[in-house]
Amino acid sequence: MQEAPAPKKRGIARILLLWTLGFILLFIGSSLLSVLAFKFLPPPTSSFMVQKQFSRADKKAKPRIHYHWISWKSIPSSLPLAVVAAEDQKFPQHNGFDLEGIAEARERNKQGGRLRGGSTISQQTAKNLFLWPSKSYLRKGLEVWFTALIETLWSKKRILEVYLNIAEFGDGIYGVDAAAEHLLKKRATDLTRTDAATLAAVLPSPKRLHADRPSAYVQERISAILDQMELLGNGYLAQIAQ
Repeated sequence: MQEAPAPKKRGIARILLLWTLGFILLFIGSSLLSVLAFKFLPPPTSSFMVQKQFSRADKKAKPRIHYHWISWKSIPSSLPLAVVAAEDQKFPQHNGFDLEGIAEARERNKQGGRLRGGSTISQQTAKNLFLWPSKSYLRKGLEVWFTALIETLWSKKRILEVYLNIAEFGDGIYGVDAAAEHLLKKRATDLTRTDAATLAAVLPSPKRLHADRPSAYVQERISAILDQMELLGNGYLAQIAQ
């Protein structure tokens, strides 16, 4: 007959359980507060920017982060359309996750083509703002949690506004305002439709693809994005932009 656990062991187990529950409640509360705060306030930085600064410090290189927040009304309407056309055409309809897109991406990857993920703009926003770039089951689980939070607590317009401000468009260049200034030598308000497609074209890999000196591959992407923007139409995001 199995002996009952000693009182000391039961006490340790109870303490560990309480600590675990406390940690879970603390995480849930802090993440909820963070997401609610950024529903109204511009993020002063992002997790990716902080990690970029630390990585440069480790290499004894001067941190070089370019980031300027601009509001939705200062972003030309062609920019959200270009990013949606390039990255997530189902953005206005899905609830944060494009299951069909994930399945299609996995199938393409199995066939040995260019590796692609199935992440939506909502997932990328959650990851860039709160998490880290390396892949793991833990990070993917947290990505699901934060994606669900922002899809529940933010509007689609707010998600796209934050994404356009924190996405990396070049090495240490975050957001469309900094990208316009440092890559295209323009103000964000002066960007043309082609400029918008150019910035959207480098989003999959901003360290390898360059908006200021587009390769033949980037030029092809720009042309394809412009075609998709035309197909979607200028009013495609009208409902979420109100």
